[in-house]
Amino acid sequence: MAYTTIQISAETRRKLSQLKASERETYDELLNSLISLVPEGDDEGKYTPEFRASLLRSLQDIRAGRVHTLESVKKELGL
Repeated sequence: MAYTTIQISAETRRKLSQLKASERETYDELLNSLISLVPEGDDEGKYTPEFRASLLRSLQDIRAGRVHTLESVKKELGL
């Protein structure tokens, strides 16, 4: 298997290190475990890579408070 180098900040490396299941777990194993948490599809079929990435961005938006409730949108639109 071929390996490559990626650039991450020291802070990101520290955060990743805290997620490792054991000292012996490699960052490659850890990253693949994290990637496996993103659903690959549902009853209707497999998700595209773009859709899987958008799921992660959506979760980040929710956590950062960059979402609007249906009620607030209706109110803003005067519905």
